[in-house]
Amino acid sequence: MTMTILTVDDSRTMRQMLFQALNGAGFNVVQAEDGVHGLEVLDGMDLPDVIVTDVNMPRMDGLEFIEHVRADAERRAIPILVLTTESDAEKKARARRAGATGWIVKPFDPVKLVDAINRVAA
Repeated sequence: MTMTILTVDDSRTMRQMLFQALNGAGFNVVQAEDGVHGLEVLDGMDLPDVIVTDVNMPRMDGLEFIEHVRADAERRAIPILVLTTESDAEKKARARRAGATGWIVKPFDPVKLVDAINRVAA
């Protein structure tokens, strides 16, 4: 069965790169433009197998988005990978406290991203 990945990123270019990498690897890709939109998209879909989210976004950043996802009992177990230009140890720690499953620094290697998704979804 094909896995569904929700990507949440405010950059159109990054969303296109994610779509190409993940769709090309055989995943069904659903996209959102920020945390608020990500929650709206989640409300209208079956649970994704993995979520990939940026941190720095307007309206609701990725860490707040993760906290909202984790607050919902039905969504609590969805693996969430943070994909960001940030490499700050405190931000990583905050992401872990919020409930992030893993952290990948941009620019991403498509093969490593696919491998990470397969690992956390197993």
